[in-house]
Amino acid sequence: MASFEEQIFVSLEVRTMGTIKKLAGQTIIYGASSMIGRFLNFLLTPIYTLSAIFTAEQFGIITEMYAYVAFLVVFLTYGMETAFFRYSTLNKKEGEKVYANALYSLTSTTTIFVVLTVIFSQDIADWLRYPEHSEYIIWFAIIVGLDALGAVPLAKLRQQGKAKTFALIQFANVGTNILLNLFYIALIYCTHLVENGAVELSSFDWLANLVYNTETGQLNGFFDLVYDPKTGVGYVFIANLIASIVKFLLLTPTMNFKGEFDWKLLKFMWWYAFPMLFVGLAGIVNETLDRSMLKRMLTNQFMEEGQSITDATENSLIQLGIYGANYKITMFISMFIQAFRYAAEPFFFNQEKEKNSKHIIAKVMTYFVIVVTVMFLSLDLFLPILKYFTPNPTYWVGLKVVPILLLANVFLGIFVNLSIWYKLSQKTNYGAYISIMGATITIAINFIFIPVYGYLASAWATLACYGTMMIVSYFLGQKHYPIPYNLKKIGIYLGLGAVLFLIKVPFEPSASYAWYVYLYHFALIMIFITMAYFSEKPAKKEVLSQP
Repeated sequence: MASFEEQIFVSLEVRTMGTIKKLAGQTIIYGASSMIGRFLNFLLTPIYTLSAIFTAEQFGIITEMYAYVAFLVVFLTYGMETAFFRYSTLNKKEGEKVYANALYSLTSTTTIFVVLTVIFSQDIADWLRYPEHSEYIIWFAIIVGLDALGAVPLAKLRQQGKAKTFALIQFANVGTNILLNLFYIALIYCTHLVENGAVELSSFDWLANLVYNTETGQLNGFFDLVYDPKTGVGYVFIANLIASIVKFLLLTPTMNFKGEFDWKLLKFMWWYAFPMLFVGLAGIVNETLDRSMLKRMLTNQFMEEGQSITDATENSLIQLGIYGANYKITMFISMFIQAFRYAAEPFFFNQEKEKNSKHIIAKVMTYFVIVVTVMFLSLDLFLPILKYFTPNPTYWVGLKVVPILLLANVFLGIFVNLSIWYKLSQKTNYGAYISIMGATITIAINFIFIPVYGYLASAWATLACYGTMMIVSYFLGQKHYPIPYNLKKIGIYLGLGAVLFLIKVPFEPSASYAWYVYLYHFALIMIFITMAYFSEKPAKKEVLSQP
């Protein structure tokens, strides 16, 4: 018969495993919505770049305008969703009041932003060198504003564990955007056929005849109402605007203001959220600034070497393109991290008052390390296949940065796990300090080493940034909010992953590999999975043995 202590341990393991299974299920749902959305949007890129759709200049407009969206959304939400999680779980009876005050805050600041942007839209368009398209500025102000307003309602769905509802709303948003993009792209293509007199030469002449009266060159009925050829690339933004409106309308039923306005509460929420603004902004710096620095610094370097400004710019863009294309291979880990964050943040806040909450957090970290290590090994060991993700061999020279960036994303994922300590302990200022430190490391390494090592320096800067943030966050967390992480197991899993990485068949970008190489690499991955399974099996066996 089991002792009382053993019974307590088993009971704890049962509850822990049940709780973690719930977290895993929600992560899968969030991951599905994130991955499918990103993948579908990714598929639009080769369509955009067709000469019959958009010119290189027009595609450049799309790229530039969307570069501002992430920054502005972080700026306009200013950590309020995290503040909502914090204060709604501190006193669940005041949950509606917290939610209402978060909405009051975001509605006020977003309205001010949209109004000011509309008033000064022409000035902003002039500054961005789009003087004839101030409407772009207005559209994006509304898009960003609606996304900011939707942040807290989406956070509420996450807090309530309504992962399926969250995913359906995200799917509706992405689906609307994709369908409208395809609709307008078809109209743009028809315009191209008609203007170039190529209708009869195209297999899509039936579509062109449906849209246009090809004899007069005039749009037919319905299409004349919804389409103006002069708008061109603007229809990409219109599609996004309509999709954002659809998402906002779907969220409207949850946007109630039942709780009374509480100025004192709101000040506490602002005080908690403000450091999270710097966390978000620093995160954007860590993710995107290297691209901007690469272009500028390499252009200057090539010009110093005697190249003309045209050639220098072209060559720097080639290097940037190689880096960016290979960076995308790592998106599979980053999407998993994002899905996990969606599920884990409200999960940890809701579990805070449970007696075994720290035990659960520690257990989640162990399982998280197992998953991201498997993902790291899978992506790296099958890089000879994944290189065809970018079918142009010109880009393959940059595949050497992929293992570095994959490991950087592993560190980022661990840091995201660790970051719960300063959110639960209400010491969000430490999150700001750590993120600003990471941004400083990113800027410094890129500034010093890009002239010497090019985009390779950017990859190492990303690794150094996230690795340092991970280490510093761990030690600060153990001081202010100690969590009993199983460092021995985590170290073994990471160490085993490193060993398997080192004994792989060396990768050469231009080489072709025999089938037995892939079999060998698959065996290495299975070795890790098997060892992890048997390492975790004792606890699992105890759980399953219970009635």
